[in-house]
Amino acid sequence: MNVFEFRNLLKSEDKKERRMNFFRSLIKSVDIGANGTQDYVVKKGSGKNKIASTRQ
Repeated sequence: MNVFEFRNLLKSEDKKERRMNFFRSLIKSVDIGANGTQDYVVKKGSGKNKIASTRQ
């Protein structure tokens, strides 16, 4: 491998690393249960405002 090929290899690896870091920065974390995805709350009846169990 000559110097030209070696420099191109280093350059492509650097470009690949910068691209991966860019995509990682675009990923947003997710709040678990943020929009009612985890627990359900009873709206009416004797158990109003309580979290519903999975057994019904």
